[in-house]
Amino acid sequence: MIFKRRQKAVQANSLAQIDEMVASGKPVLIDFFQFGCPPCKVMDGIVDEIADEFGPNAHVVKANVANMPDAVQHFKIRSTPTFVLVSTSERQKKKNRPNSNQAVATQRWRASGLVKKDQLRRVLEREGAQPVEA
Repeated sequence: MIFKRRQKAVQANSLAQIDEMVASGKPVLIDFFQFGCPPCKVMDGIVDEIADEFGPNAHVVKANVANMPDAVQHFKIRSTPTFVLVSTSERQKKKNRPNSNQAVATQRWRASGLVKKDQLRRVLEREGAQPVEA
């Protein structure tokens, strides 16, 4: 095969869809964006590259703020682009629910504006996601 189809970030349509991804146990990197936002356009390709590089080892999600007011309110989004990493943490699980087997989803990182690709990569790797070998 000469060309491999590149994986792109998943377009989220609801907060419930994001919650399902978080429940999978993989780190979830969410790009809150809006159309007509120049920095959002710059980050669009970078976010797709991250989605392709991490493949099935992490969820990389794009969330249009105009279509997801519940997620905007939940994550307290004030500007675009804003990146939020949500992950389950064993440490949080033990602290908040010592007798529970259910992992607790927590916001582990956030940044607004232009973010370097290697910073996004480091944040995902810190949460246990590994890039897929080419």
